[in-house]
Amino acid sequence: MLFRVRRRIYRGVSAVDVVRALERDAEKYPYRGQTIRHFLSWSLGELGERVPPRELDLSSTLEDEELALSYLYLLDEYGVGTVLAGLEHSGRG
Repeated sequence: MLFRVRRRIYRGVSAVDVVRALERDAEKYPYRGQTIRHFLSWSLGELGERVPPRELDLSSTLEDEELALSYLYLLDEYGVGTVLAGLEHSGRG
């Protein structure tokens, strides 16, 4: 998966990998190493003025990967970042 924010491109095998890379680069984020949900909650709070409140709820029914992927597509939808390439499955069973 490839995701761009400004001029920086983040790449990972999964959406969680990309979100963790975003977490590492978030200079204001004081809670390194917490859960993905913790980072997403903080990050969405930071975007509060750019993203409508109805979009800021983190569903408790989604797994981390689904939540991370939804977050990246939400950032893309609201012009915060751009999904350059989605997840690819190798087809190996």
